[in-house]
Amino acid sequence: MYTCGICKVHACRTGDREKMPKNCPCLEKDQDVIDKSKELYKNEENAKIAYQSALIESWGYCQKTRIEETMEFAKRCGYKSIGVAFCVGLHREMRLLHNILTANGFDVNSVVCKSGSIPKEELNIKEEQKVRPCTYEPMCNPIGQALYLNKAKTDFNILLGLCVGHDSLVIKHLDAPVTVLAAKDRVLGHNPLAAIYLSEGYYGKKLYPEK
Repeated sequence: MYTCGICKVHACRTGDREKMPKNCPCLEKDQDVIDKSKELYKNEENAKIAYQSALIESWGYCQKTRIEETMEFAKRCGYKSIGVAFCVGLHREMRLLHNILTANGFDVNSVVCKSGSIPKEELNIKEEQKVRPCTYEPMCNPIGQALYLNKAKTDFNILLGLCVGHDSLVIKHLDAPVTVLAAKDRVLGHNPLAAIYLSEGYYGKKLYPEK
């Protein structure tokens, strides 16, 4: 079991092997993974993405916003055609994003979550299980979003506010590389980390089961 998430040392940042815990992924017992990852970085596409990502990190460190870094990354990688899979609930944000991307020289293909207008009955969703019962309610179609963007032959894709699970299916079926600009959180204004920051206080009772 790997427990980097609760490690208090993170000797991987300093290279101090004396301080690494016994289950650290940096140790020789995981040398097969380390070697395989090094080999995969030799792939041309992987190497380009990893190299440019490192440059973007230092270029925009604590100065550039996520959208600025995303556009700069795309430019440095030579990505001209940008695909965006977005939630219909963020149509205003999508319009603004479209304007920003096109103003910076990108070609934009955007596909909304309800694309295809497939009724939820296709998923065997019952009337009482709908968000709005007794109305026509199309299912979100994340696989379709991915297939539409693949059909448009996008170079690079952005996810904007997709639901949990729907984002998983889009990522699974996209051909081109993908990044997330915003994650869906209707309660916290699409800022999921706010719940984490409040987990030791106001949100504790929401996030931890009662003992």
